[in-house]
Amino acid sequence: MNNTAPQKTQRKVSLTEKVISSLRREIESGNLTPGSKLPTEPALTEQFGVSRTVVREAIAALKADGLLEPRQGAGVFVLAPAPRKNAGSIFDVDFAQISDVLEILELRMAVEIEAAGLACARSSVAQQAKIYEALREMEVQVQSGSPAEKADYEFHRAIADATNNRRYGEFLEYLGDKTIPRAQLRRKPAEAEDQKAYMDKILAEHHRIYDAISLRDAEGAREAMREHLSQSQARYQSLLRNR
Repeated sequence: MNNTAPQKTQRKVSLTEKVISSLRREIESGNLTPGSKLPTEPALTEQFGVSRTVVREAIAALKADGLLEPRQGAGVFVLAPAPRKNAGSIFDVDFAQISDVLEILELRMAVEIEAAGLACARSSVAQQAKIYEALREMEVQVQSGSPAEKADYEFHRAIADATNNRRYGEFLEYLGDKTIPRAQLRRKPAEAEDQKAYMDKILAEHHRIYDAISLRDAEGAREAMREHLSQSQARYQSLLRNR
């Protein structure tokens, strides 16, 4: 009998996203009309059965998305949702809305965790070499101070191709630059030391994914990919609290 480590969950993130999605639907459907006052934090806490911290994070996200507006001494009010450009595709992402990026990351987890496992079983030597080449290019770019989005994308695309199921590659091709959103989300120059530490951490996560694939350790590869994308969720979630 194989014993596998329990899957890590991020309960607070999922609860926050649940509240964000519910309130967004209420606003976009017109049930919460523009100009109306949002229920108080205690009322929302009771309505959703969550903590005040979760409610505050959800409100912060919707403020950042331009759907809510705080008015000093009066409360939080609903704004009219702006029409989205090129709406109609599940891959439409507004990078000004961090909640959109979090939704795409969650979708990527559903696809890329399994892709990493399949790559272990199905990849050829040439395909593994392509994954490694993308990783090496990431290293070069990180060492030069670059955020390395293109090499990062090529790394994930190479893993998708190594499944030898063309649908995985097509999925990342449709996402395109939405796969690696950190450049679009950058609002102000980071301190060089902080940016270097951030990129070193991301690079280390990619190394763990590659090492597991090169050893054809399917469960290890899935877990490394899960950890990488979970850490990405946590990084973008922190942006909600700092905006």
